[in-house]
Amino acid sequence: MILEMKVPSPGESITEVEIAEWLVQEGDYVEKDQAIAEVDSDKATLELPAEASGTVTFKAEVGDAVEVGAVVCLIDTNASKPESVETVKGSSTKSEVTQAPKSGEPTNTTYATGSASPAAKKILSEKGIEATTISGTGKDGRITKEDAVKAVPSMGQQINIEGRGVTRSKLSMLRRKVAERLVKAKNETAMLTTFNEVDMSPIFALRKQYKETFNEKHGVGLGFMSFFTLAVVRALKLFPAVNSMIDGKEMISYDFCDISIAVSGPKGLMVPVIRNAEDLSFRGVESEVKRLAILARDGQITVDEMSGGTFTITNGGVFGSMLSTPIINPPQSAILGMHNIIERPVAIDGKVEIRPIMYVALSYDHRIIDGKESVGFLVAVKEALENPGEFLMDSNVKKALEM
Repeated sequence: MILEMKVPSPGESITEVEIAEWLVQEGDYVEKDQAIAEVDSDKATLELPAEASGTVTFKAEVGDAVEVGAVVCLIDTNASKPESVETVKGSSTKSEVTQAPKSGEPTNTTYATGSASPAAKKILSEKGIEATTISGTGKDGRITKEDAVKAVPSMGQQINIEGRGVTRSKLSMLRRKVAERLVKAKNETAMLTTFNEVDMSPIFALRKQYKETFNEKHGVGLGFMSFFTLAVVRALKLFPAVNSMIDGKEMISYDFCDISIAVSGPKGLMVPVIRNAEDLSFRGVESEVKRLAILARDGQITVDEMSGGTFTITNGGVFGSMLSTPIINPPQSAILGMHNIIERPVAIDGKVEIRPIMYVALSYDHRIIDGKESVGFLVAVKEALENPGEFLMDSNVKKALEM
């Protein structure tokens, strides 16, 4: 029997996916539930498990955009399992990376190579781009309308690549969607950023005193993210406009705090959501952060777990960033950027002391958040982090960390 494997729906509103990688070779014998492909949606990368055992025949290639419900491969269930079959995940198929032809190496060209379609020619003319400066993706190298739309005017002379290697790889659907959303956020919001600094000494002292017992009791570490998440929750309650979004001519405000946390995964940046963070303790936040980070790292996170946040926290400090202006995660209206912690000389009661200092940044949409609210929000975050015992633990540190 020939079984048709179709693309399952990865989530609401997603109509197509892209074949990111085949994890087996065409003609291989696969076992039921074995991961045979990775597919990219505009929100996540998901594995495609075999629905039955048998030999596989591809109906789509790496890089193809396939509609949900379309057939991507066939599985011959009548095929016998070879004696020496090893179904090893990760056997790669042809690479998407190409290399520029070496100097003097002949290329297959026709009269269409490098010529632009009428629509593409008009767009290139409006952009002031010569057709000879871009590569066409149409038949025989013809420049299509899509090529012209994507073409970017050069900021200077073209790079001379003759005799030198160049790699060209297609962006994943996830990466293209991230790029699209970032540009949209810059173009469609009145984004501003305000900065402050936080003395991390009190948090350092608490972690030093309670870190081991916290880990022994709850099975998770007492990190910085729980302090920042709960400080953000408190500040959102004080300044509800920051926990709001624009929907057409209306402003939607939320009485709950679904906090998105930016984490680095194997396929790039992912932003899973901690639901109802206002109801969580330090243990609850740390457990949820650990769970979501593991799912993102292993490529097992779902679309639902990355949708619907009301505010985002991103930590560039883990990569060494001292200061940055994070970009809003639309349709949210604000994002908090954490950075690295550096010992700096600061004035304390008229004396210079060395303290561990972190710069923090709040980027916000000025259309619905005023300067007073944005600055007040960041000050509220700062005071909670510099005095967590009072503002985050109700002056009972031991009880707060035992919950």
